[in-house]
Amino acid sequence: MINRVVLVGRLTANPELRKSAAGNSFASFTVAINNRARPGEEKSASFINCVAFGNTADNLAKFTRKGSLIGLEGRLQQRNYETKDGRKGSALDVLCDSIQFLESKGSTTSDSIDSPAAAYASQADDQSKNLDTIDIVDDDLPF
Repeated sequence: MINRVVLVGRLTANPELRKSAAGNSFASFTVAINNRARPGEEKSASFINCVAFGNTADNLAKFTRKGSLIGLEGRLQQRNYETKDGRKGSALDVLCDSIQFLESKGSTTSDSIDSPAAAYASQADDQSKNLDTIDIVDDDLPF
């Protein structure tokens, strides 16, 4: 059986970082995904609940905010629950194996410009400016 999910979308809110009783980090968040629409149809979106664990959760909470564009890979897991009034329900979550940050902090719709993510993106931009040219022999190229 195959159970793989690959999504690209934007965070609908800041990730909610919590700790388990054993002290392990986990972050809950929702990703908005644009659905395909045929010409003339109204555009729509799906809102997918996701959970990340460990360092992935810590980095997600540290470097992303509402509106951040991310790519993620994981698997679906169904959970069953019971509400306080006794009704039973179920939900599908994506348990994330890896998350990629797909844009620099400067292009994210965020309230704070002095956040750690802004500093990280600025540092990455500065490092990439040091690459003027790279000498590669044509025989070493894979195509």
